Amino acid sequence: MNTRALAPQQTDQARILVVGDVMLDRYWFGDVDRISPEAPVPVVQVKRSEERLGGAANVARNAAALKAQASLLGVIGDDEPGSTLEKLLQAGHVRSHLKRDASVATIIKLRVLARQQQLLRVDFEAPPANEVLASVLERYQSLLGDCNTVVLSDYGKGGLTHVTRMIEMARRANVPVLVDPKGDDYARYRGATIITPNRAEMRQVVGTWKTEADLTIRAQNLRRDLQLTALLLTRSEEGMTLYTESEVLHVSAHAREVYDVSGAGDTVIATLATMLGAGVPLKEAVQYANRAGGIVVGKLGTAVVTADELFSAEAA
Repeated sequence: MNTRALAPQQTDQARILVVGDVMLDRYWFGDVDRISPEAPVPVVQVKRSEERLGGAANVARNAAALKAQASLLGVIGDDEPGSTLEKLLQAGHVRSHLKRDASVATIIKLRVLARQQQLLRVDFEAPPANEVLASVLERYQSLLGDCNTVVLSDYGKGGLTHVTRMIEMARRANVPVLVDPKGDDYARYRGATIITPNRAEMRQVVGTWKTEADLTIRAQNLRRDLQLTALLLTRSEEGMTLYTESEVLHVSAHAREVYDVSGAGDTVIATLATMLGAGVPLKEAVQYANRAGGIVVGKLGTAVVTADELFSAEAA
């Protein structure tokens, strides 16, 4: 890994503002001994449960785990899951600027697992009202002056309805904007600094490519059309490819057993933002993000990579 030496404590220079769809991830772990007599489905006897930060909250948690000064802005309900989220953010050293609103239900993803295998996921969600999102936009404007990098984490749940205006406001404040995109309308991300689609998300926008050269043409055309400084394509076992005006840089994945890819994109963009916020050049920041992604897929569920893990892995 060709990166300059970076002491873990230097990452505290990064002041990251994460905005987007905030979720609570719940896990029920149990055993399966029989099939239900009511329907051909397994009966899970739940033994224990866990609650973790999800969506944009997981991005902020990952940045904080790398010692960045992480803040989170979004909308949650004035309900029990919302209170749980606030407690988890505090425990994860994330500064919360969440708007709690009684008209909104906090987004929950409930996963049921047995023998380390996911059997079922149940989602509870509803998009927030425009009035609530308008108040978030006002708060966003006031927080821009306190950060040196913005991450917009779009899970398509309605929390980033004003994403185009957020990008414009950040550009006027000279704050780099990283976007984890969703859907097939990337025009709304025009003017961002970097977007980080995965392969499936990229295909949805540019179509299926036949060769690497074909992919490069499509990616560079998209980058230029959206007026991006860079496009970082995450490619799972194929690593990552960074497209800029001057070059195409491919970074190979670190060979390891993949245990769980959920939340890996959160870790990648959080690490990239943290490194850029700490003053690391883009190409080197991508190397760190790739290494962090390789570490986190060896963990169960929405997990984080700590600064010690990342820098120990670098030295290995």
